[in-house]
Amino acid sequence: MLVRALLAPTCASCAALLSRPLGGPICDECWLAVPRLTPPCCVRCGDALIGWRPIDPCCERCRRTAPMVTLTRSAGRHDGSLRRIIHTFKYSGRRVLAAPLARLMQEAGDGVMSGADAVVPVPLHPWRQWQRGFNQADDLACRLGPPVWRVLRRRRHGPPQAGLPAAQRQTNVQDAFALCRWPFARAQLRNRSVVLVDDVMTTGATLEACARVLIEAGARSVCALTVARAVSGAKLP
Repeated sequence: MLVRALLAPTCASCAALLSRPLGGPICDECWLAVPRLTPPCCVRCGDALIGWRPIDPCCERCRRTAPMVTLTRSAGRHDGSLRRIIHTFKYSGRRVLAAPLARLMQEAGDGVMSGADAVVPVPLHPWRQWQRGFNQADDLACRLGPPVWRVLRRRRHGPPQAGLPAAQRQTNVQDAFALCRWPFARAQLRNRSVVLVDDVMTTGATLEACARVLIEAGARSVCALTVARAVSGAKLP
């Protein structure tokens, strides 16, 4: 009560006065309002299926071209309170949000994490990580449970994916990722099952580019787990 009286902290998502200021920067109402992804969803990429039929469990995109990522799951839609929470996490430096966001990912990712040898955070370019002060994907990966393998690096500094239209996102990440220079990275990945970790999936171009590097390095399978995703028909962030 003293903290509330002196500082009157507000929710970083909705600006409402926090009833439990020491419980974190997001109010209970915003956490409860997180737009979860519920069935029916594509059995491969996890996208919401509209007009779904039991005989057709994949989305149009996965039917057209099988993704490099074997299985992708996300905790919720990149919309509403979840979008605001992720924005606060990434751009306001509220790294305390990594733990509750990781718990949402664990709830949604049982099938993805089962049998995984390690989780691999999607890397930021060193310049962008220096600007931000941390890599949000790495913070999330460290709280998921399995070992964290930082075997990828971003070798090309381009515009953020969030600022590009869908048609340009694949081009923007083409050849942007490579195996890290650690001499045993390739041996570590050989015949292993790994899970890529990122905060948001939009078109999936970043995850696909990372998966290609991991598979070419010898990984047996690559799955992916994100906090949120843009669903088909929704405006891309």
